[in-house]
Amino acid sequence: MKGLILSGGAGTRLRPITHTRAKQLVPIANKPILFYGIEDMAAADIHDIGIIIAPGTGDEIREAVGDGSRFGVEVTWILQDQPLGLAHCVLIARDFLGDDDFVMYLGDNMLEQGLRGFVERFERSRTHTLSPTLDGPRLAIPSAQILLAKVDDPRAFGVAEIGDDDEVVQLIEKPEDPPSDLALVGIYLFDASIHDAVAAIDPSPRGELEITDAIQWLIDDGRRVCHEVLEGWWIDTGKKDPLLECNRLVLDKLHRSVEGEVDDRSHVEGRVVVEPGAKLVNSTVRGPAVIGAGSVITDSHIGPYSSIAVDCVVTDSEIDNSVVLRRATINGIPRLTDSLVGRDTEIMRGNSRPRATRVMIGDHCNIEIE
Repeated sequence: MKGLILSGGAGTRLRPITHTRAKQLVPIANKPILFYGIEDMAAADIHDIGIIIAPGTGDEIREAVGDGSRFGVEVTWILQDQPLGLAHCVLIARDFLGDDDFVMYLGDNMLEQGLRGFVERFERSRTHTLSPTLDGPRLAIPSAQILLAKVDDPRAFGVAEIGDDDEVVQLIEKPEDPPSDLALVGIYLFDASIHDAVAAIDPSPRGELEITDAIQWLIDDGRRVCHEVLEGWWIDTGKKDPLLECNRLVLDKLHRSVEGEVDDRSHVEGRVVVEPGAKLVNSTVRGPAVIGAGSVITDSHIGPYSSIAVDCVVTDSEIDNSVVLRRATINGIPRLTDSLVGRDTEIMRGNSRPRATRVMIGDHCNIEIE
């Protein structure tokens, strides 16, 4: 089985962070989101992975992932020139995928349960033979398997209708009157018949080849589409608040490791990672939290659910429930909470008079001032 990770997209919902950075490389607990998906595939014994990239962010993603050897996988890079839909990604990956079964994974998704069981159950189900149904012979071997999650408002998602035989009978994109509360998570398993489907469908009104239309084509062609309902949490990290929630969930599983320098006036409480080369000076870190390599925390308090990336400088400040990206400087801020701070950012309290708030803000920023 092969893997296909979709890592294109402009990341408009995370701007301004994604004006200069691929959304799949924004860190969760100091690890890029994309790396979790690659590790999940490797853990499921999928070692031949194609990664879809887009112009503009593709080079950065290539540099971050490398050849895949650090994850125990081999990576093939596939360029999607324009965002023409998920099914279009399958179409342009045809040469890489060949006739192999494959798992398709949206690169900005995070889920708790991993892929191994999902993949193993699909492989076992494909050892079955033809069986009759009331409507005549139908393939008992599934051509696809989709992962679903119960959501509060299914109108915002692609939704699956499940028949009395527990089979998927219809997929509807953002329905006004949803037939269920089961939304597509963004992880799919396919056999080679999906290539016939993506070649047969037409673009949707928004000009994209929709993967829901391709799966519906399989169903209408008499092919079997299985489903599983997600165990544990699932988060689309495309917005700030879900990203911070995901950071909290991952940090909750953190194991304490203090390898950096902690002076006699500093305190590390609970599940905290202080990476090698980090330094705490007269500061407190209360976990779960992670302090990246080369970061210097001085006269400060880092509270729970904070991820401070590498080479940051935090002085005379308090931070909690926030993700701070590499080389950020935070100085004299009495409390920073629920925040996503970009790379090479400076946040400081000035001493000049008259006292005022002074900012230089890019497009799409959201700033709340006490």
